[in-house]
Amino acid sequence: MKQYMIKVADKLKILISGGGTGGHIYPAIAIANEIKERYTDAEFLFVGAKDRMEMEKVPSAGYQIEGLWISGIQRKLTIDNLSFPFKLLSSVWNAKKIVKRFKPDIVIGTGGFASGPVLYVAANKGVPSLIQEQNSYPGITNKILSKKADSICVAYEGLDRFFPKQKIAKTGNPVRQNLLTVHSKREAGLDFFKLDTAKKTLLVIGGSLGARAVNNLIANSIAFFQDNKIQIIWQTGKFYAEEYKSFDAKEGVQTHAYLAEMDLAYAAADFIISRAGASSISELCIVGKPTVFIPSPNVSEDHQTKNAMALVDQDAAILVKESELNVFEDEFKALINDDKKQKSLAKNIKKLALPNATKTIVDQVEKLIAKSKKELI
Repeated sequence: MKQYMIKVADKLKILISGGGTGGHIYPAIAIANEIKERYTDAEFLFVGAKDRMEMEKVPSAGYQIEGLWISGIQRKLTIDNLSFPFKLLSSVWNAKKIVKRFKPDIVIGTGGFASGPVLYVAANKGVPSLIQEQNSYPGITNKILSKKADSICVAYEGLDRFFPKQKIAKTGNPVRQNLLTVHSKREAGLDFFKLDTAKKTLLVIGGSLGARAVNNLIANSIAFFQDNKIQIIWQTGKFYAEEYKSFDAKEGVQTHAYLAEMDLAYAAADFIISRAGASSISELCIVGKPTVFIPSPNVSEDHQTKNAMALVDQDAAILVKESELNVFEDEFKALINDDKKQKSLAKNIKKLALPNATKTIVDQVEKLIAKSKKELI
């Protein structure tokens, strides 16, 4: 790969916008951390949506953030939808003030409500801009922004259906760096979660907030798992932690509102049940375990199903739709009784891993900044 060098008299100023969910926030923080590793005196400013989780998560990662009054459009008629035009105008106005005051060398958008106004303003002012699109099927905001963005980093093939082909770089999605060594942590994971080494382990991850349908499925299948000698590490999500806490009393079941030690949880698992958010999929490709995806149907463009199908088409995962959970036990029983299928799924999902995604994205950032300063070498 051609290398780029940025010669700057003043420190780099990086404006990053992404939030709403962990899938947008953690990639943004990972990108910032990699830039900071290369340019220790770089100055960062994040822009998020007021009252969303980024307003807490970003400062806890050591970065400054400002909030915009912005939200998405609901699928049904609500008061929030009536206020959307006013929120959009307010956000564009405040994004203009932020860009004018901060004077960024580049603006990076990782998705979420605030990314739209920030990248729109930056592009119109001639500031280099980069979109990090995590999903296999982009939302309407990124489709619009792509016309003016300078670079679009993607994780899936075929995105030239939606974006200008010459702007696309297939980089993958940033993941937690401690997952890169997950295969050496098996014993540590079993020990940490105090698991029975004679049993197989199922890891259930429905997202940091939780997933009602997934939680209900697990609750109703406890006897099935026990009959098949499967022990469970069950992330219920913080919204459902109290509701399902009583299941800890059942043999081979442990619930967790949140799993801070995800590397150890992945290491201990023999099978995984997961939603199909883009960041989760990128992590699971690195982890390389037999995985059953239960996509959320409550997301824009049904992109979780499309994300999961991109793996199913490669024989790299199993998909069970939320509307068809009555077939789950049959599907899972077939999987745990088929060693050949388990090995095939693990091998094929690992082929899709892009472990150097964060570094490759920041290479693109350097390229854009160097080009804008006419210091390309």
